[in-house]
Amino acid sequence: MDQLVDAFGRHLRDLRISVTDRCNFRCTYCMPKEVFGHDYRFLDRRELLNFEEVTRVARAAVSLGVNKLRLTGGEPLIRRGIEDLVAMLSELDAEVTLTTNASLLPRKAQALKDAGLDRITVSLDSMDDATFRAMNDVDFPVDRVLEGIRAAQEAGLPVKVNSVIKRGVNEKEVVPLARHFRETPHILRFIEFMPVGETNHWQTEEVVSAAEIVELIGAEFPIEPVEANYRGEVAKRWRYKDGKGEIGIVASVTQPFCGDCTRSRISAEGKLYTCLFAVRGHDLRALIRSGASDDDIAAKLAEIWRVRGDRYSELRSQSAVDPATGERKVEMSYIGG
Repeated sequence: MDQLVDAFGRHLRDLRISVTDRCNFRCTYCMPKEVFGHDYRFLDRRELLNFEEVTRVARAAVSLGVNKLRLTGGEPLIRRGIEDLVAMLSELDAEVTLTTNASLLPRKAQALKDAGLDRITVSLDSMDDATFRAMNDVDFPVDRVLEGIRAAQEAGLPVKVNSVIKRGVNEKEVVPLARHFRETPHILRFIEFMPVGETNHWQTEEVVSAAEIVELIGAEFPIEPVEANYRGEVAKRWRYKDGKGEIGIVASVTQPFCGDCTRSRISAEGKLYTCLFAVRGHDLRALIRSGASDDDIAAKLAEIWRVRGDRYSELRSQSAVDPATGERKVEMSYIGG
C-alpha cells in the first residue's frame, strides 16, 4: 500500500500512548499542585481505554507504518497491570518504550523487561536534592530516582534520562547533570521549557535555550555535534570530544522541528492528538466501542493523519488559547510528553 503521509509529507512513525492522566508527582512545570489538587477531577477507570482497546489502536497504527510505541501518563507505572499491556504491545512489530519518573521502577523494572519492554526513559531535572524535591513538589528525593535507574539497568533495560530546564529554577543543574551521567551508559537529554497547556504559565524568558545549554556544558566538557540517527529524531545529538558519552537537546522552542515531526498521541480516554500543542483530539474510544473493526480503526487513523497540518512550534504564540477557536491547549499530563 502507499506510504501514509500528512499534508506536509510527514510520515506517521511514532505513537505515544497515555495510559493514565494521574501522577504521584506534582511537578511545577507540568501538574502544579494548586491546579491538580484533591478536588481535581481525574478520569474514572471506565473512561480509560482498556488494554485490549489500546492494543487495537496500536495494531492499527503499526499497520500504517508506526515503528515506535511509547507508554506515557501522567505516570504510566501507576496504571495497574501495566506489565500486561507491555506484553500485549510487544507482540506487535514495533519498539515498545516507556517514560517514567522512576518512583516505582525498583519494584517494576524486571517485570517490565520480562514483559518485553525495549527501553525506558526516566525524568530527572536536578542532581541537587533540595531543587529536585521542590520541582516535583512531593518531597521525592534524587536518590530514589537513581535507585530506579539502577534497577532498570540491572534488569537489562537501556535508559535515557530527560531533564526539563527552566530559568530561575534549575539552570545551574545543567553541568552537574552532565557530570553525573557522563561515562555512564545512559544518554542524558535536556529539554527546553515548553508552552504545553496553560497551567505551567509558560513565559519566553524562562526558556534556557539549546545554545545556552551547549555553552554551559562545553565550558566544562568540550562537545561536538553528531549526525542524527534518523530523520525526525527529536533530540539534537552532541558527544564529548574525549569520547566519554553523548547528550541530546530537545529545542522545540528555539529550534522547532515541526517539519520532520512523525509523532501522534493517544490520551488515556482514547482521543488522538496529532500535535503536543493541540487544542482538540479525535475520539477513537467512541469508534472502538461502537463495534468498529480493526480495518475501520486503521482507516480513521489514516484519514486523520492525511489532513494533518500541525506546525505549532513554527507558529508559536504565548497564549494558552487557540486564537482561531478560543479553545485551550491540552495539558502535558493528559497526553504525555
